[in-house]
This record gives sequence, C-alpha cells and structure tokens, in this order.
Amino acid sequence: MNTAISPKILVVDDTPANLVAMRRLLARCGAQLLEAGSGNEALALCLDHDFALILLDVNMPDMDGFEVAALLSETEQMRDTPIIFVTAAYADDLNRLKGYRSGAVDYIAKPINDAILQSKVRVFLDLYSARVQLQQAMDELTERNQQLQVEITERKRVEAQVRHQATHDMLTGLPNRVLFHDRLQTAMQRGSRQHHPFALALMDIDGFKAVNDTYGHPAGDALLQAIGMRLRGHLRSNDTVARLGGDEFALILEDVTDVAPILERCQQVCDLLARPYPLEGRHGPFEANISASIGIALWEEKADDEELIQAADRALYRAKDGGRNRCAMATD
Repeated sequence: MNTAISPKILVVDDTPANLVAMRRLLARCGAQLLEAGSGNEALALCLDHDFALILLDVNMPDMDGFEVAALLSETEQMRDTPIIFVTAAYADDLNRLKGYRSGAVDYIAKPINDAILQSKVRVFLDLYSARVQLQQAMDELTERNQQLQVEITERKRVEAQVRHQATHDMLTGLPNRVLFHDRLQTAMQRGSRQHHPFALALMDIDGFKAVNDTYGHPAGDALLQAIGMRLRGHLRSNDTVARLGGDEFALILEDVTDVAPILERCQQVCDLLARPYPLEGRHGPFEANISASIGIALWEEKADDEELIQAADRALYRAKDGGRNRCAMATD
C-alpha cells in the first residue's frame, strides 16, 4: 500500500463466532479490521472512521443489513463506501436487487469461500488505495495551483513595480523624464488626429538651492515631495506633471486653445507653489518659501517635440530673467 495509514475494513455481524472467523480470514489482507455486533454499532463507527470496505451481515436483529446500508447511503461521508452483503439467505434475484438498491455493491454467500472473500476484499482495497492516491494527487495539484497563483500574482506585482520605477521619479512618484517624453508624443499624436490642442510648460523652482543648502538634503527632498503633491492635487486628471530632475518640472496641459486661459492656469500654479511649506530641517522645524518660474509653449501641428521643448525652455529663461515667480509664453 502507498498510503501512510492502513485502510480500514468494518465487519458487521451479530454472531461473535462469525466475527472471529472473519478476523482469521482477513488477518493478512493488509487492512485494519474493526468489528460491530449490530447495525447501530456499525453506524456509530462509521461516524468516526473512513472505511475502505464494509462487510455487512444481512440477518441481524433490530436493524437488518438492508436498513444499515440504506442509512449509510444517505450520508455524504459514507455514500461512496463499498458495502458487501454477507448472507446465507436471500440468494434469489429479487432479494439481491433489494440489496443493490440499498447500497450494496456485491454479495458473498455463507458458508464463506476463503479464496472468493480474499479476492474480493483485495479488489476493493486496491480500488480504495487508487482512490486515495488520486485524491492525494488532486490535493497536491490544487496546492501547486494555489502556489502558482501566488507566484504569478507576486511576479505581476514585481513587474508592475519595476515598470513603475522605470517610468516614475523615485522621490516624488511623479512621471520621470522617460514617461514625460512618452506622454508628450502621445499628446502630439492625439493632437494631429483629433486637432486636440495642448500646451507644454517647463518649470524651475526659485529658491530651492537655498533651502537645500541651508537646511540639508533631507529638507530639500521633503520640499520636492511637497511640491509634487501640490502639483498633482491641482492639475486635472488628463494633464501630466513630471519631474525631469533636480528642481525641474514639466506640465502637459490638455484642452487649451488660447493664451489667456493657459497663462491664468499657470499663474494659479505659481500662486499655489508660493505658499509656505512647513518642513523639518537639520536644526528643527522651519518654514520654506519658494516660488516657480514657468515657460509655456502652445503646440502647433508643424512642430516636433524637440522644437516644442526648446520653445518652452526659451520662455522659461525669459520668465527667470524677468524677475522669477512668473509665467512667460513662447513668442516663436
């Protein structure tokens, strides 16, 4: 047998001598024998044990074998347990049919032929062993499938994390330069197909270096994170805000058709970023005050991405030269 625990056979007979005889005949079958002297005792044992086979005497007082088999067939736990009727009577076809309808799978006539009994018992023990092995294989397969699902989920999580890290700034969580260029190309393609206007705004943080030098790099990093949060919370869902590096940010602003509205939106960004930032520095809490200079270029269908970036960059330098904390539109 390949199972770790020996299979169990239940022998049910109200005659002690018959139980002794069965014990002797099945001593070497490789199964653990349990005995019951009545139908009620057999039912009680079936509640606590999983049997490979039940050898059930038909003629018993109080509850005969037919009743015991019928009750066992009604329980989910015992429904598939094979029952062999052992009887000296009811050998006719009608009573055999009654036995099969009660749940029996076979008959053994008394007096018992040793070879027939052992042969039939061996067949059912082999079937039980095969069923147990199949169930074990199915359980292992189920467990392996669950492990695979966990591994697949973890792999997808790691892949998504790697993709995110490759396209997002580690400090602020904003799109990085790689994703910015991809979003810019997408905006240009959509604009060409749908005549969908947009604007590119490049932004430098005025006063960032002073905060970073005075209060330390951790304070500077915290300031950049706070700026990223304000920008992300202010822009619309179809706009893009990216950190290009250092204190340089870029905005792709969708649905713009005129200079005045875009200047107004960018001035709102300047006002938002100019509000004080309560931070923690190397010598304790402090309040950072910075501003933003923004250069804006409206996209035109004839312009490629580099031309658009250069136009916004020239406008940015004009904003910085004009005193900072202001917006400037590209003029060419």
